[in-house]
Amino acid sequence: MLVIVNLPFCLQVTVYQCLEGGVIAVLQSYVDEDKDESFYTVSWACNIDGTPFVVAGGINGIIRVIDASNEKIHKSFVGHGDSINEIRTQPLKPSLIVSASKDESVRLWNVHTGICILIFAGAGGHRNEVLSVVGAENIELSCCCLFPGERDYDFHPSDIYRIASCGMDNTVKIWSMKEFWTYVEKSFTWTDLPSKFPTKYVQFPVFLASVHSNYVDCNRWLGDFVLSKSVDNEIVLWEPKMKEQSPGEGTADILQKYPVPECDIWFIKFSCDFHYNAAAIGNREGKIFVWELQSSPPVLIARLCHAQSKSPIRQTATSFDGSTILSCCEDGTIWRWDSVQTN
Repeated sequence: MLVIVNLPFCLQVTVYQCLEGGVIAVLQSYVDEDKDESFYTVSWACNIDGTPFVVAGGINGIIRVIDASNEKIHKSFVGHGDSINEIRTQPLKPSLIVSASKDESVRLWNVHTGICILIFAGAGGHRNEVLSVVGAENIELSCCCLFPGERDYDFHPSDIYRIASCGMDNTVKIWSMKEFWTYVEKSFTWTDLPSKFPTKYVQFPVFLASVHSNYVDCNRWLGDFVLSKSVDNEIVLWEPKMKEQSPGEGTADILQKYPVPECDIWFIKFSCDFHYNAAAIGNREGKIFVWELQSSPPVLIARLCHAQSKSPIRQTATSFDGSTILSCCEDGTIWRWDSVQTN
């Protein structure tokens, strides 16, 4: 299992490998040419030939696409007007990434051609910083994600046209790319300059929910349901019920909640295993809570902590089968937990 990590206020992105016996080995490290850069988010993506890319963004609003096979910059994307809070990869087309920004927009990019395909912003867009795109955030970001094949995205798991975003306007918005999919396909065969591509604006979401009364800093799909969190010491599972004849309208039915004590500061993100059997989330006291997602009422699988660190856990990463959990802490440390099988 390979992991990419960038620590808070850090110029570099590091690729690690999780070895047997709890060992974490450093494989590669990337330092940005701009000494003022501070990376907030990283994601794995790949070229159309399968070449693995490390995609990173942060305070400067520039997305760096790094070729992990030769440790060189493949492309740099300029377009956002402010810092980039989250980058996610489309699992069915891993050459597509989506970015969320402080400039109140979400953008869809093609890492193969360097094209900005769609911009989700405008009349119906976010009215404040976009913190997470299910497809994000405080400068004190810690970020970690797993190698391709392990879930690191928040496009809808089966509907390739749908993404979700949330932010400091306290809302979650669900967007559809279906009407614009011809432009996505065109981006793979475009041979002219990326700046000449007919980038389109998606101004209106197909659904808007106000499930939380404060910043929404993380959201993930659970089938057709949505998991989201704010600063209310809980993760909320809810169902968006859309009105087919009235895009943007509908109701959000709350299904259940997963308590997370001492999780009342913003920009703490949770992660799930590939099959969404469990969710792992840290808190401001350096503890991790692992909740079973496929049961009702909720079942707490594990409560994890380490005596040597009580620093806030900004983000977790969960392996494909959920047997390994990593955490990135505000103090710059990375912690690993492995499940132990007992007879």
